[in-house]
Amino acid sequence: MPCLILAGIGWWFWPQQPTSGPPHIAAGTVQADLLGPDSVSRVAGTTVVAGAQSNRPHDPLTVSPSGCAVAAGPTTQSVYGQVWTAFVSATYKDAGATGAYTVNQVIGVFPDSEKADAAFSTLTKGLNACPSSTRTDQDGRTSKWMYKAQPSTQVAVAWTAAQDGNADWACSHQARVNGTSLVQVSVCQAGDGQPTAAKLADKLTRKVSR
Repeated sequence: MPCLILAGIGWWFWPQQPTSGPPHIAAGTVQADLLGPDSVSRVAGTTVVAGAQSNRPHDPLTVSPSGCAVAAGPTTQSVYGQVWTAFVSATYKDAGATGAYTVNQVIGVFPDSEKADAAFSTLTKGLNACPSSTRTDQDGRTSKWMYKAQPSTQVAVAWTAAQDGNADWACSHQARVNGTSLVQVSVCQAGDGQPTAAKLADKLTRKVSR
């Protein structure tokens, strides 16, 4: 199960922070805006613990058709590009480390609201253009994914990424644009994770003041 979860969102080989102790989080940074594990656990109704974290979006993913790079890797450079001024991606996993439940938060801050809006537009157009794709990971393994996006507004979009042949297990995604920031939340689980993802995305967006 863990490989299915991570393959679905495209950040499984990002470097992790050292595990010798909790990282120092400076006030006013994007890291400080993240929802903590306790807050996420209360919304999710299950206990999660902090996992991997990254301070930059990964390169675009290897996917077929190539036009599906956004849908397959919504938190990568395919959406966030290289003009962001601050970025953080943090993964929380179930306390039992079974891979059955994973939450990912992403905050990307841009120089101005126009660039944030442009990134959001890239995301929504990419989702609408790709109903399915085949993803190839760094070890050459492939997996097929189906994407279903809900109608977007000017500031929000929700969609689901489901791996072919894995029953009702899926990753539920939410994205919000807020001023100069584009935030995303994904919840990967068996069953419908959209209600939880929506609540977490709303809470995260309210915390981000950029």
